[in-house]
Amino acid sequence: MPAFRNERRVRHSAAQMFDLVADVERYPEFVPLCLALAVRRREQGGDGVETLIADMEVGYKAIRERFTSRVALDRKRLKIRVEYVDGPFSRLENLWNFRDAADRSGSAVEFYIAYEFRSRALALLMGSTFDIAFRKFSAAFVARADAVYGRAAT
Repeated sequence: MPAFRNERRVRHSAAQMFDLVADVERYPEFVPLCLALAVRRREQGGDGVETLIADMEVGYKAIRERFTSRVALDRKRLKIRVEYVDGPFSRLENLWNFRDAADRSGSAVEFYIAYEFRSRALALLMGSTFDIAFRKFSAAFVARADAVYGRAAT
């Protein structure tokens, strides 16, 4: 099953990066392959974790797919967990962890994703495109943070 893990140091705080990643409705503006995203439902849990049910449309050239996921936003622990609900995958898991640097000069953003397409044909068609896009995710979020929060001094 394809998986990708990346940890990147950024010039912005962990809370700022959490907020940026949690703002899923803005993904079509800057996330590679994301054509549309709609939040169906938001629930606030008793543990302080907000849960979203969201539909994302991804595509490349003439290929478009829509899938639904459950997004758990744990602001207290600065963690985001995305779990697959429905669509073209047999499995999809995405985790984000955010940690401030000890010297407060920025933060570390950890991104992990593992996925498997339900259809072998779709896996062959989209697999390499997804791999390339996931490798560009970190840069897309850093560029977005710089645009939203400004380019903090290094």
